[in-house]
Amino acid sequence: MAVDGKVIITCAVTGAIHTPTMSPHLPITPDQITHDAIAAAEAGAAILHLHARNPETGQPDQTPEAFAKFLPRIKQGTNAAINITTGGSPYMRVEERVLPAAQFKPEVASLNMGSMNFGLYHLLDKYKEFKFDWEKTHLEATRDLVFRNSFKDIQYILETCYDNDTRFEFECYDISHLYNLNHFAERGLVKPPFFVQSVFGLLGGIGSHPEDVAHMKRTADRLFGDQYRWSVLGAGAAQLRIAAQAAALGGNIRVGLEDSLWAGKGKLATSNADQVKLARKLIEGLGMQVATPDEARAILSLKGGDKVAF
Repeated sequence: MAVDGKVIITCAVTGAIHTPTMSPHLPITPDQITHDAIAAAEAGAAILHLHARNPETGQPDQTPEAFAKFLPRIKQGTNAAINITTGGSPYMRVEERVLPAAQFKPEVASLNMGSMNFGLYHLLDKYKEFKFDWEKTHLEATRDLVFRNSFKDIQYILETCYDNDTRFEFECYDISHLYNLNHFAERGLVKPPFFVQSVFGLLGGIGSHPEDVAHMKRTADRLFGDQYRWSVLGAGAAQLRIAAQAAALGGNIRVGLEDSLWAGKGKLATSNADQVKLARKLIEGLGMQVATPDEARAILSLKGGDKVAF
């Protein structure tokens, strides 16, 4: 939950869902990712959630070498906390997905809390042609894609990063994922405060109805009490509507071109900063304040940017 009226904005800069054809503004190259991340921080993002891509094709790239091309530059350009994905792409093995977080030891790493059908194939209907051949194949294959995050996989990521003082953004795409997190908490493998990122509106996960948001919060409240910090992201057109509801309920907000390409109905966001600015307006319109990076570190008990390995 938000602490003392301070709301944390996380910005997910590029992700592995959207493809280059979908928006000319999707950051792909190290220069683009660096520029967009720093601009998002300047607009008010306290945490930057980062993926890497092949700069020639835009395909997801989870090699540490790909991350090394922008992580030091982002750290030099902003005080924002850096969050490295361990989700990578649903097509990747867990051993591949965890490598950047294991090597660079960030303040935060994302961790998907359960397996799920992960459908993106419905996006095919929106585009007649694709810039790169891999895009259509990538989307079509999700008709038969299960994003594997088994209990063994989750424990593997936790244990791989255990000695790094990295805390986790626990990505929960459905109610069962909250129970999975509770399971690991009961086993003593994760420690509060839990940073719970509730994900709404992806095909295969919980929907984006207001009752879905309320149900997720009620369940997290019952399982974790005051031992967690709640944040939300809404996929696609649901982004700002979900953000507004969650902020009114005392939650934190995640935006970014990983989750949505839009900055209003029918209007493509020209940058991640566009969405951060809209989130900031929501927060301040509710009479709350946007948390600074150091305030976010205090709220989430992060180790501090001076202790990361890049």
